[in-house]
Amino acid sequence: HDLWGVLGWRRGQRDPHLEALSPRRGRRSFDSRTRRHLPHVFPALSSPFLSAYFEEENPEFWRSKAKQTLQSVLDRKLNTNVAKNVILFLGDGMGITTYTAARILKGQLQHQTGEETVMTMDTFPHVGLAKTYSVDFQIPDSAATATAYLCGVKTNLNTIGVSAATRNGVCRTQKGNEVTSILKWAKDAGKSVGIVTTTRVQHATPAAAYAHSASRKWYSDADMPDAAQRDNCTDIASQLIKNIDIDVIIGGGRKYMTPRGTKDPEYSWDLSSWGTRRDGRNLIQEWQSMKTGKVAHYVWNKSDFDAVDPEATDYLMALFEPGDLRYEVERDPSTDPSIVETTEKAIRILQKNPRGFFLLVEGGRIDQAHHAGRAYMALHEAVAFDNAIAKGLELTKENETLTIVTADHSHPLTFNGFPFRGQSILGKSPLWGTDFLPYTTLMYGNGPGHKIINGKRPDIRNVDTKDKNYVQLSAAPVDSTTHSGEDVAVLARGPMAHLFSGVQEQNYIAHAMGYAACMGADLRHCNGGPIPPANPSNKSGAVQTSSALLSSLLSLLLALTVIIDESLKLGMCYEITAECAQQQEMVLKIPI
Repeated sequence: HDLWGVLGWRRGQRDPHLEALSPRRGRRSFDSRTRRHLPHVFPALSSPFLSAYFEEENPEFWRSKAKQTLQSVLDRKLNTNVAKNVILFLGDGMGITTYTAARILKGQLQHQTGEETVMTMDTFPHVGLAKTYSVDFQIPDSAATATAYLCGVKTNLNTIGVSAATRNGVCRTQKGNEVTSILKWAKDAGKSVGIVTTTRVQHATPAAAYAHSASRKWYSDADMPDAAQRDNCTDIASQLIKNIDIDVIIGGGRKYMTPRGTKDPEYSWDLSSWGTRRDGRNLIQEWQSMKTGKVAHYVWNKSDFDAVDPEATDYLMALFEPGDLRYEVERDPSTDPSIVETTEKAIRILQKNPRGFFLLVEGGRIDQAHHAGRAYMALHEAVAFDNAIAKGLELTKENETLTIVTADHSHPLTFNGFPFRGQSILGKSPLWGTDFLPYTTLMYGNGPGHKIINGKRPDIRNVDTKDKNYVQLSAAPVDSTTHSGEDVAVLARGPMAHLFSGVQEQNYIAHAMGYAACMGADLRHCNGGPIPPANPSNKSGAVQTSSALLSSLLSLLLALTVIIDESLKLGMCYEITAECAQQQEMVLKIPI
């Protein structure tokens, strides 16, 4: 009855449609006369959705769907091929709540109720979870997480392509602690490699694929402190053209590539878009000169991008903005390509290599929209990201291409209230708070949307929460919504996709991708497949047993060394003291 009250009864309204549906009329089920009122209360259940709604009342509907799903799972065969190609789709900040809400939005954009929608991501047969914490923080940032899933090593907050021995922002601690990425492993294996992002190409996620930096913020030399330059650290943009021979680079970030004062070709009037480099280098021109003898294109607009022939192109650098790309809903299709178009171009260029390719595709502005508390933007970015995944599957063969979809971290986005089936995911909960004010289905734990006026929440009854500029309410006030620390989904299909099941550390992803495609240090898969489980009847089992025995002996030797060392210390205890007793207790508790 509270539900019907907040819909109108509590405010004294006499809506005939609500009255027809109200349980106060004593009805226990919907009759034919009542059903005609449904579309007025539940707009998403208007024809043709009304028939589907009542179809779901039949238990056989659900039993049949479950049987079909069960059979498809039973018929599934493991693909143990060596992956020729690997595509990693990374939704920055695309936590489970964002994933679910984007699914509903995608369906509603197609005039469906939304909840039952099947996204491209949903079709991936193997699903796992990744633990995202960094070495020094419970909740990570995109730099630490990217180092984990691209380089296979967990590290500290704000650091890129280095181990946790590196201190944030301290250049001298970076030396000797660099770690290589799967982009390097793929290149060393003879594959082509590429990066596609909706952010600047020097941003944390793409940067971890090629750079080593004690600070993710060192985009150009102008962003580096004098101490870092004196200690010979290099900015991220410089490393983009130096460290790895990347075949395809697509995103934003023009201003970090050109000398200070260089006018932007698109925004010549905007000083903040001009080049930032203090060393006078034009990295775009340097990149072009490095590709002499190859067909290499640099483009910054859609018309030139469209003119690039993938079949006749060896290298492509496409930088469409001085910084990050525009949000999908604000993108001008005549001047800026979509993430679907950039993904397609990258794949068509890279797939010419008979040895295959590795491609990183980042939906980076999902995260940035969440930081601004704008769920509308974040979800539309996630829908565009899912469309890019569909394009990737369309252009590749599942028997030879391992495709991974995951996120680096989540955001404190909540999906709450009791919204009706088919209600706009960007709308308001039909249940109000105890302060008799409505709230949105999607809210943030913290963010710029925290608004308390005279001790009360704002009244949003007359606010269009489905507007693209609406900022969701949040519980705690911060200028930029933080990340959140729950596990993120890992979805996989193609060769060795089953390796990505279960709950794993995030750095495991890089090693599993490398194993599946015979890249990096672990080449067992390309030398006849994985080592079978140990058993007395095969030689490989004997090898594993011997390895395990050797490991146990080494552990025992180490323990004995500690015991001997502590025993020598005890020999110095000539008096019965608390300290000596503590040492004796410690020795006795050492496990063997």
